[in-house]
Amino acid sequence: MLVLTRKADQTINIGDDIRIKILEIGNGYVKLGIEAPKEMPIYREELYEKLKQLNVEAARIDIDKLRNFLGVKDKA
Repeated sequence: MLVLTRKADQTINIGDDIRIKILEIGNGYVKLGIEAPKEMPIYREELYEKLKQLNVEAARIDIDKLRNFLGVKDKA
């Protein structure tokens, strides 16, 4: 992990496409601005973890229940 010290209005560049700007520093928080390509999703960690969990649950769906729900008949 790279650890940097920055002040308000300073930036961090990641490659050519990502720029992180320190917008504000307060009591126990830092407000960041992130500039990145639109096709690059950016999530807070707790939201990202929830999305991963939902994707795992969706991948476990019973295929027969899904076919029934969609009205698709088995080709067997």
